[in-house]
Amino acid sequence: MEGIELISFEIISNVGNARSLFIEAIQKAKIGLFEEAEKVMYEGEKSFLEGHHAHASLVQQEANGGELKVTLLLAHAEDQLMSAESFKILSREFIELYKKIL
Repeated sequence: MEGIELISFEIISNVGNARSLFIEAIQKAKIGLFEEAEKVMYEGEKSFLEGHHAHASLVQQEANGGELKVTLLLAHAEDQLMSAESFKILSREFIELYKKIL
């Protein structure tokens, strides 16, 4: 496995981990463990950034004139990236809400 497949799996792996961490952060905030929730969010954001960098490398490759074959795997990777980004945004909101109500 090489090239676009490898990068696609790198994106999927990193952002999938990030999404799981964002959900874990919400669960910690839900029981009032806000400091732990912030630590988990930080780890999730680091993992998300790794996936984002992998994706950015593909965008840069195409911008430099490289031809990319769009595959179902790449489409899945991009879908997972956007899903994780949505979870990140919503996790921040949930944590702030739990801080106000607990």
